Amino acid sequence: MNTRPDRVNPEVADMDGIDAPPRKNGELVFDSLWEGRVFGMAVALNDNGAYPWREFRDHLVDRIKESDAAEDGSTYYERFLVAFERLALDKGLVRQSELEQRTEEYATGVRSDFEEEHDHDHEGHHHH
Repeated sequence: MNTRPDRVNPEVADMDGIDAPPRKNGELVFDSLWEGRVFGMAVALNDNGAYPWREFRDHLVDRIKESDAAEDGSTYYERFLVAFERLALDKGLVRQSELEQRTEEYATGVRSDFEEEHDHDHEGHHHH
């Protein structure tokens, strides 16, 4: 497994079809913190040999086509997230129950992308 690639995977860097991520002046654009995180997780798992990028790309293209056909109004990274979740489930990297639990935790504020103090309590959980 390659935990520190010497260079960016060209399959990731050169995404230029319907699966191309949003860019501005050639740089990736993330409107929200979670978008950058999910992109980073997908790339890191690929770099670590969990799946070939082509397999992820196929899931992403399928999701983009589904969303376009349904005219569901989803954003690129909402589609990216669904594709990533589907691949992670298919590969056994996560169980559906774990995915549902984490989604609920973020939706209710039990989990957050932020480490600083916040104004709610977690039973048996203390910040360090």
